[in-house]
Amino acid sequence: MTGGASPFAFVDGALDRADHLRDDADALTRLWPSARIVLLDVEGRALADASGALRAPTGAELGGGPGTAIFLGLQGDQAWFAQSAETTSLVSDVRIDLRSAAARWPAFESTLFAQARAMLHWHARHRFCGACGGEMAFVRGGWLGRCAQCGSEHYPRTDQAIIVAVSDGARLLLGRQRSWPARRWSVIAGFVEPGESLEQTVVREVFEETGVRVRSSRYVASQPWAFPGSLMLGFHAEAGPDAPTAGDELEDVRWFDADTIRAGLARDWTAPPGDDEQGIALSAPLSIARWLIETWLATVTR
Repeated sequence: MTGGASPFAFVDGALDRADHLRDDADALTRLWPSARIVLLDVEGRALADASGALRAPTGAELGGGPGTAIFLGLQGDQAWFAQSAETTSLVSDVRIDLRSAAARWPAFESTLFAQARAMLHWHARHRFCGACGGEMAFVRGGWLGRCAQCGSEHYPRTDQAIIVAVSDGARLLLGRQRSWPARRWSVIAGFVEPGESLEQTVVREVFEETGVRVRSSRYVASQPWAFPGSLMLGFHAEAGPDAPTAGDELEDVRWFDADTIRAGLARDWTAPPGDDEQGIALSAPLSIARWLIETWLATVTR
């Protein structure tokens, strides 16, 4: 992927994470009064104002100091933190989920939201040490968990997953999950297993989910995917003309020609075809999945 604006969400506008400040408690305390605080509820939704825009009060408005807040980083001289809304007295009836924010908010704010959501989810799911069961204390601005009992150190977890547009040269391989709206299709994805290279994951996941054997693959781009804490590693791959067979994770898998893909991209992704219509619906514009489909189509139609 070349420079310029990212074609999918949660990449543009990323903060300077200012790692050198994470160990400087005095500096974080000095930054707190003018810092902006992203507040998320227990369901991972951000507090918003009446218009649905991000509501991020300053540290001075919330009072106190950084405490258990997570230091996200800097945008110029502006510091940003994330904190659970339940730990503050601030009340808001307006909440917005990450997918909705990605469609409505500026790129910087949705990227900030994704970082905050992933970090707060990690804190919520790692309150106790996996080695001894002791209680965790978070230090370094919230980026390191240290067990109060055995001293083990724990770092934020990101689950790597491949997502791949597989082609036989003229057609694109797509699958659909049973829980999706009717006629919604997307490219193949799956998590990397221990001891496995990304290229090996592409081969294994595509074969397990579709029965199609990948001959070659190349990495093209990545997208943070905070649902709740993954990194999607995008590939294009070439495969033979194998007849696909859906594995346990997919309801159906098929090859689609360029005309069908083009029509699917032209369709409103929120409105899959009805029972009396032809065609398919494809992934949301915020996702690297849709970009992979679009870039494949460009190669077969130029």
